Amino acid sequence: MMKMKWLVLLCAMCAVDISAQETGERGRARDFGLETGILPTGKWNAITDVPGVTVGHTTLVRGDSVRTGVTVIIPHQGNIFQQKVPAAVYVGNGFGKSIGLSQIEELGTLETPIALTNTLSVPATADGLLDYILALPGNETIRSVNSVVGETNDGYLNDIRGRHVTRSDVLAALHSASDGAVAEGNTGAGTGTRALGFKGGIGTSSRVLPPSKGGYTVGVLVQSNFGGVLRINGAPVGRELKNFYMMEKDPYVADGSCMIIIATDAPLSERNLKRLARRSYLAFGAVGSFSSNGSGDYSIAFSANPDTFVPHDAPEKPMTPPVLHNDEMSPLFLAVLEATEEAIYNSLFMAEDMKGYRGHAIKALPLPEVLSVLKKYHALYHDSLPRAAEK
Repeated sequence: MMKMKWLVLLCAMCAVDISAQETGERGRARDFGLETGILPTGKWNAITDVPGVTVGHTTLVRGDSVRTGVTVIIPHQGNIFQQKVPAAVYVGNGFGKSIGLSQIEELGTLETPIALTNTLSVPATADGLLDYILALPGNETIRSVNSVVGETNDGYLNDIRGRHVTRSDVLAALHSASDGAVAEGNTGAGTGTRALGFKGGIGTSSRVLPPSKGGYTVGVLVQSNFGGVLRINGAPVGRELKNFYMMEKDPYVADGSCMIIIATDAPLSERNLKRLARRSYLAFGAVGSFSSNGSGDYSIAFSANPDTFVPHDAPEKPMTPPVLHNDEMSPLFLAVLEATEEAIYNSLFMAEDMKGYRGHAIKALPLPEVLSVLKKYHALYHDSLPRAAEK
């Protein structure tokens, strides 16, 4: 019986590989037999597996020069200004133009959705978030809002100086936000990005801890736009494909940025959220980034557990929200590492070739060639193999 099971698995692997080699169709990493780590994913393998979290995009592709957009992550479906969420920021390399991070660092809370866009559209995107928050019922008298906007520079493919993202584009993304499957690749804030020598984009993934470790979910969404030497599950893909930093290759650049957004339903304090955010940077290195001088690399982590929400109107008595002890953090550290790594892979696997501003073009990750490299280095794994988390 076991022999038959492995024969079926082998046939399935061959079918996947043949299909990819013949059609070159895009798909998520797991569609091609690539798995990362030992923990199982959530239903959607996305940040939206964390209860209450939704994601929305506005994608702007116009003429031959506009290749940009907005992606929003909403932590819960109530009034987030009135019910703030614990949050933390980790700065891997601070060459970035994000706004709103200093208040998160100071107060440990997030009071707006997180929006991602291009570098020169940060002010307009912040205005869109203000419009959204100020219009929510119950916010009629507020006079101060900390909009949180992250960015990467898509100026190679996009007419970034045109500042084409508007407040209405931000509102459209917010009003379209939903749970379930998340669009990836050339969408929203990932429309004009490039990463590790190939077309970058939006990517997402999740991990679920076993019941014995709390059963919590960690979800990650990335906006990939950075350089390095691509590695996938340890395989030296960038080197094998002869596309990596320090080659005499134009237009390869190492500068860029990466935004990493982390959500969990674990009841975490802002201190342990910061510890969680730091661990995502291990995955950033695992995929081949070295966080160049001109790369703005930021991780923002928040807890979507309702018991941890912080009311805007402070109660008279001290708050005592439930929080996990330090000793319970290790499984979450593993979860965020695995989910971040796979989210970056998904941003590359789902991206497509793009031509844009001034005729600049970026090729997508060539999946048939990548699969050949992964097989050469025995870097493909499958669901039928044993998992530590299921024991």
